[in-house]
Order: sequence, then structure tokens, then C-alpha cells
Amino acid sequence: MEACSRAAVMGSSLQQPVWVNGSAFPLKGEVKLNGVKLWSVKPCKASQLEGSLVSGRPPSVSVPIPEMGGAGNNFADYGLGEADPEVRGIIDKEKERQFRSLELIASENFTSRAVMEAVGSCLTNKYSEGLPGKRYYGGNEHIDELEILCQERALAAFNLDGKQWGVNVQPLSGSPANFEVYTAVLNPHDRIMGLDLPHGGHLSHGFMTPKRRVSGTSIYFESMPYRLDESSGLVDYDMLEKTATLFRPKLIIAGASAYPRDFDYPRMRKIADAVGAFLMMDMAHISGLVAASVVANPFEYCDIVTTTTHKSLRGPRGGMIFFKKDPVLGVDLESAINNAVFPGLQGGPHNHTIGGLAVCLKHAKSPDFKAYQNKVVSNCRALASRLMELGYKLVSGGTDNHLVLVDLRPLGTDGARVEKILDMASITLNKNSVAGDKSALVPGGIRIGSPAMTTRGFSEKEFVTIADLINEGVQITIEAKSLVSGSKLQDFMKFVTSPEFPLIDKVLDLQRRVEALTIQYPLPGL
Repeated sequence: MEACSRAAVMGSSLQQPVWVNGSAFPLKGEVKLNGVKLWSVKPCKASQLEGSLVSGRPPSVSVPIPEMGGAGNNFADYGLGEADPEVRGIIDKEKERQFRSLELIASENFTSRAVMEAVGSCLTNKYSEGLPGKRYYGGNEHIDELEILCQERALAAFNLDGKQWGVNVQPLSGSPANFEVYTAVLNPHDRIMGLDLPHGGHLSHGFMTPKRRVSGTSIYFESMPYRLDESSGLVDYDMLEKTATLFRPKLIIAGASAYPRDFDYPRMRKIADAVGAFLMMDMAHISGLVAASVVANPFEYCDIVTTTTHKSLRGPRGGMIFFKKDPVLGVDLESAINNAVFPGLQGGPHNHTIGGLAVCLKHAKSPDFKAYQNKVVSNCRALASRLMELGYKLVSGGTDNHLVLVDLRPLGTDGARVEKILDMASITLNKNSVAGDKSALVPGGIRIGSPAMTTRGFSEKEFVTIADLINEGVQITIEAKSLVSGSKLQDFMKFVTSPEFPLIDKVLDLQRRVEALTIQYPLPGL
């Protein structure tokens, strides 16, 4: 009988599965190796195996479905397509969207097949509250081995001495990691300073408005933002120093979600020391760049460094907290941070995520990874140069990292409207506040990042083309705004999504050319 089993092999540079004939898989009876019984297989119903080429339309392969459970309590362990076709269909649609779109959101990337395999493994089954060697459950000998390996690789990825630095790899993501730091080193209502959200900062750094404490950080701690010098688009360190001297924060936070330049860590260290504050860097966006040494190193000056793991680092969706091992301002950071993670704010760690993180951190030490991060920066600079040639105003006048922030206000439009038109044309980026904005829902800018499309193989040439395609979308947006009756954003959205939208042919032509470009490049991991 034709074998039901197939072997998946890696297909050249596309990194996609190619299904080839393998050895026969018995449809019933015992499976033995050197006379030793490994498992038994019962007669069972066949299922369609949903592999996935980047086109999203692979040939299906029949495989046997094992039956689980004892007598009178059997259930078939179906694959996703048979168990839940509705979810399978949604995933397939999202896969197709990712394949066909220009993914330019600066906080997104495409992770590797190896990371996905670890994240989708049996590691998800195990509970392991606590730290290696100090678990609240048994059966964690292999989980301990994995987490220790992940910690070692994390320190190695950033060239850190394990005698001077420690790391916790259990945070669920970046915002939880940040709040765990606050819990570790601050008391309720202690004072913090972070970059203001409309000036490129992050919500978790204490954002609040005159009417509302938006971030949980600003609810439990007293927050005073520092800002950009709006004339240069750079952090105003002089004002930060003056404000810190008056406000006397206990924690100063470096890091951003929409700042295209490097931070002046020596200056921030000097300010923190002058007021007796901890200095923390949230390098979530640039951790891959830091690991590859293509931007400045925050570890030389900061007491604590946090990060997500799924942005420029190209790992699973998780977080890490690095901390100095020597006491800082009388605080044992290792004990305080580990206790804040568990039992303070989290329960059992996501071991499948830690497994995927260990895989990506190994890759972060490779020459290929360093070459990739250099390409992320050079591609972003090519994009910035072309946008400026086209007459766009960029916050700070360029970029040192993986993103550019475009101020659309001189063109008489905004990020929300441009984001919508570009989304209709399969160009995915995000609206973003720029300094001086009054509304976060209708901000004046767009943020564009290079990591994801660099992962897919785009070069500087393609990023110049991206700038031209974005420009076409902006021009369509400006024309559409002039045609709509009503000045509100909802009027615009209703107009451009109506069947009578007069510019739909222009949008569809732009979409056709975008997708003609993107489908030439493989989608890693899928």
C-alpha cells in the first residue's frame, strides 16, 4: 500500500517544506526499533495534512490519525484542519495576507521555522512555576536545562559577563517585563521619567494625559515625561536634566517605540547619578541591532535593560529582563526582579516561548544575523533618503536604526487616513503620533520599519521602491480627502470603503503592483 508517511525536507533558500515519498508507515500493529517496541498504531481514519507553501496552496497528504485514551474513552487527535476548519481558514487567510503584503510595521518581523517548531512543541504542556532548581512542580529536569540554556545564550548574545549580569527570560512580553522592573525597584507612587508617548515613547513608560492616567504605570507611579526638541526631533537632554533635578525621579527610562535615533546613554547615566535614580533601557525595538553591535550599547551605562524578543531579534513573542548582579542604590536587583516576575506578577512561565527564545538567541550569535542587522539599518536609510527626495518631512531628518517617522501634517493629511488607503493597497504600516499632535486617534504621522521585509530578502533597491509606492498611496489619500464630504475621520473611512469610491481603480492598481513585488520573496517559517 502507498505509504501515508511523508518526510518534510527543507527546500533550498525558500525555507519551505517539500513533500517527498518516505518509508512505509504501518497502518496497524506495533512499531519496533532493534526489537524494542516504541509504540502501537490502531486502524484509524485518514486526515489531510495541511502543510503550507508560501503560496498557501500546497498539495494535501493523507496521514493516519492516532486514537488517544483508554477503553471507552478514546478520542482522535485530529490536525487543525479537521478539528477546526474555521480557525484553520482564518490562519490560512492571515498567511496569505502576510505573503502578499508589504509588512512595514516597525515592531513586527517574520520569525524562523526553527522558532515556530519550538513554540509549537510539547513544551507548552509543562507547568514550571519558579526558577531552575527551585520549582513548585516536579518533572522539570528538562525544563530547567532549557531555561538555563536560554539564560546562557541571552547573556552571550549581548556579550555580557555572567558574573556581572543576570537575566530573567520568563516575562510574557515587553510591557509585563517593564512593570516587573517597576515592581522590583519602586514603591507605589515613586517617581519615574520616560519619553512622552507623542514624542516617540511607549505606553508602559508612564503615559498620561491631563484628563486620564492611560497607562497602568501612571496609575501606580507618579510619571513626568521628557520630550524631544521639536526643532531637531532629538531628545532634549538639557530639559531632561533640568526636569529631573526638580522632579527627583527614582527611575529614568531610556527607550522608545517611535524614535529613529540612538540614545545618549552617557548623558542619561550622568543625569541619573546626579538625582540618585536607577537607569533602565527598554530596548524592545532595537535589541537585535544591539546584539549585532550596529547601534550603541546600553549595557555599558544602564542598571537594568528590558526587551521584547519578537521585533528586530526575530524570536517568539516574549520578554527578557537583564540586571546588574552587584547591588544598585542598595537594592539586590537579581532577587528583587526575580521575585517580581514570580510570584509577584506572573505564574508559570511559557516554556514553549522560552524554547523558541533559546533558538533565536543561538542564531543571534551567527555572522548571518549580524549581516542581517546591518542590512536592516542600510535598508531603512535608503528608504529615508528616498522619502526625503520625494519631499517628505522626517522626524529628526533621518534614521540611525530600523524605523523612520514621517510627519504628514505639511501635506494636509494625517496618519489614520494614509494608513487606511495603504492598507487597502496591501501596504501595512501604522499611524503614529508626532510631537505636537493633539489626537492619538488621528495622529499626524506614520511609522515605517525595515526589519520584516529585510527578513524576506529586500535590499536597498526594493526599499527605494517601497518609498515610491507609499508616496502613491499618500497622493491617493490627499485626493480622496479632497473629494469626501465631511471633515471627520469616520466620514473619510465610510467614503473610501463605499462601492462608489471613485479612486478605487487607483488603489487596486497600486495593490496589484505591490503584490507583484512581494510574491517574488519567500515568507520565512511558513
